Amino acid sequence: MGLVEIDGSVLEGGGQILRTALALSAITGVGIRIFNIRARRSNPGLQQQHLTSVLAAARIARAEVVGAVKGSTELTFKPGGITCGDFRFDIGTAGSVTLVIQTILPILTFAPCPSTVTITGGTDVPWSPPIDYVRFVMLPTLSLFGVNAEVKLLRRGHYPRGGGEVRLTVRPNPELRPVNAVEFGDLVEVRGLSHAVRLPRHVAERQAKSAREHLIKGGVKAPINIELEYYEQGNDPHLGPGSGIVLWAVSSRNLVKGGDALGERGKPAEAVGEEAAKKLLENLSVNMALDDHMGDMVIPYMALARGRSTIGVSRITLHTLTNIYIVERILGVKFNVKGEEGKPGIIEFPGH
Repeated sequence: MGLVEIDGSVLEGGGQILRTALALSAITGVGIRIFNIRARRSNPGLQQQHLTSVLAAARIARAEVVGAVKGSTELTFKPGGITCGDFRFDIGTAGSVTLVIQTILPILTFAPCPSTVTITGGTDVPWSPPIDYVRFVMLPTLSLFGVNAEVKLLRRGHYPRGGGEVRLTVRPNPELRPVNAVEFGDLVEVRGLSHAVRLPRHVAERQAKSAREHLIKGGVKAPINIELEYYEQGNDPHLGPGSGIVLWAVSSRNLVKGGDALGERGKPAEAVGEEAAKKLLENLSVNMALDDHMGDMVIPYMALARGRSTIGVSRITLHTLTNIYIVERILGVKFNVKGEEGKPGIIEFPGH
């Protein structure tokens, strides 16, 4: 069988194409060749976190790989069958552990036995979902499809020092079920986690206070419960410093939407809390089931599940359209998208 050829510069043109393609290749056993990897980025080709995703997928899928070097803009990946067990992957930088999880979670869901994966790198870094979004929004949403996984946060890692560590446990379920979730339903509560490492306790407190105030100002009348995570001086195991907050809204239909923000040097804690609250309020302003980030993350699972799935998304993003393109290309299937980029929409997968 020939390789499926994928142009890595299409649509969003970033690492999303690589991650989805690797996962689907491993699951289907179909080899892929990706060229123009991240071609339009200022630092094109595979960076360290992308390389870790490739090597992790290759090890789990016993794949034969050509082009798995930093800076490479072309990659050939020929899977040899999914294995399982205990794995450890070290990104070696503050590269995102959550993007590595995005790559390997679908593969391990189709593995022949349970797996535990320890990943070291950045847990709360720019341009990727924070680890608390994965724990409290992504995994609960994917559980609707029958994905059985949990993430234990062992240590946080922020840019530029990294050093974070998480443990992903996956129990396989090759019989994923379809999901029909168009509307979010009534807001039951907003929860959150505000953290600060190698920083004073008040940073976490101020982020939470600001988020709460802006949620109330934005019209949230449901209970708001934001937990704090901080460490006393001399008893902080992180390389740090760093801070952030993830908020998630729970609906009467047991659906979850998120909003998050990261601290950075010179950015007041109040601004961090406000940013996360505004993101969540924006997603809540539309009564669609999933937030804009989950809207793209569920696409592969919709296509891998048995049957027809329909989901409503707060906003159709370029990431969503990119994931649809890659899934259609590799699996030879067709999605139906009602709506346009940047607007709320409904995504249907008719089933196989």
